[in-house]
Amino acid sequence: MAKFELKLPKMGESVAEATITNWLKEVGETIEADEAVLEIATDKVDSEVPSEVDGVLVEKLFNEDDVVQVGQTIAIIETEGEEGAEATPVAEQEVPSEEIQEAVAEAEKRVEEAKEISVADFSGSDRFYSPLVKNIAKEEGISFEELEQVKGTGKDGRVTKNDILEYVENRSAQPAQAAAPQQKAAPQAAPQPAKTPVSVNGEDEIIEMSRMGKMIAHHMVESVQTSAHVQSFIEVDVTNIWNWRKKNKDAFEKREGEKLTFTPIFMEAVAKAIKDFPLINISVDGDKIIKRKNINLGMAAALPDGNLIVPVIKNADQLNLVGMAKKVNDLANRARQNKLKPDDIQGGTYTVTNVGTFGSIMGTPIINQPQVGILALGAIRKVPAVIETPEGDFIGIRYKMFLSHSYDHRVVNGALGGQFVQRVAQYLEKFDKNRDL
Repeated sequence: MAKFELKLPKMGESVAEATITNWLKEVGETIEADEAVLEIATDKVDSEVPSEVDGVLVEKLFNEDDVVQVGQTIAIIETEGEEGAEATPVAEQEVPSEEIQEAVAEAEKRVEEAKEISVADFSGSDRFYSPLVKNIAKEEGISFEELEQVKGTGKDGRVTKNDILEYVENRSAQPAQAAAPQQKAAPQAAPQPAKTPVSVNGEDEIIEMSRMGKMIAHHMVESVQTSAHVQSFIEVDVTNIWNWRKKNKDAFEKREGEKLTFTPIFMEAVAKAIKDFPLINISVDGDKIIKRKNINLGMAAALPDGNLIVPVIKNADQLNLVGMAKKVNDLANRARQNKLKPDDIQGGTYTVTNVGTFGSIMGTPIINQPQVGILALGAIRKVPAVIETPEGDFIGIRYKMFLSHSYDHRVVNGALGGQFVQRVAQYLEKFDKNRDL
């Protein structure tokens, strides 16, 4: 019998680790090739890790809620055949590139550091702490005794990443440790207001937030605390777009096998406007501004459970309208089916969200960090409007919508924020109603 090492696969250039959320197979169970063995989570995407071979699961090297580095062995599968070559994946026999070697070395270093922390500081605990939780505790100066008091929401009361991050966030509200005698205390940041206790009676229902819900809540609060949010609004006449889509959508679906929605048209206009105003396509790193080379548009999409996820259209400015429509439909469909890959939500440089889906005429969206802007698309409405002509003005029925642009006032002033959304509006209003697909 041979033994095959099931490793955490590479899931995208910027994904270095994942959290095990659920084991689908138990030790002793038979596994077929391509059958899912466990479920993992990275940021906001849940994925499955399939087996590459037929065999029997003989050992699980990590528990649920553990954080695993890309390339680490997570399980051992016993296969038929002689010990050796047949159980070794072809990819492992190849010489890794220098970049991959560095990434693996860094991951191994972090694992070793986690092991040292475990032995040095947490060996006396009856609770299980993942390497990531221990690392955060070390970096934030949380003692063993203090960590033992953190309430865990994971399985069997384990402290998860979100638990300790929430504890760190609220830590300033805790009583500070007494300073050493005759030492002047260092200036402290203004304490966060204590949370108001929530009263619960017997008729109330308590619902645990999902893992994704906790992460979204954390990201939203973090974004509001990081960026100085300012909004600009502009009304757009999209009558030409409405009529053009109505005329072409059936022929497009018949020819391409894809539905033609308004989203790819809006995304095309946003990508053009970003090329005109590249300082919207930036991130802030301390006192430095990072100007992004690629235009990668995030597209907020609703999940079946009501949460939102933001898959990314990479190099959106290089796509024609047909390519944009196919990409939008693909990401939206896979989001609804929970089939997005970790790399599908990485690398966004600007985000668009459609608040008009549920009838809202405008919104004030929160910036998706580390970006500096997000555009909300309001509902398209049929309204009476003044129409200017060479013969004079008259009242007519037009299709209009509001664009709401939230931007980070630390680096995007009102002129740039307003000019950008104005340019998007101009591209939409000048849409060629005789355009060919």
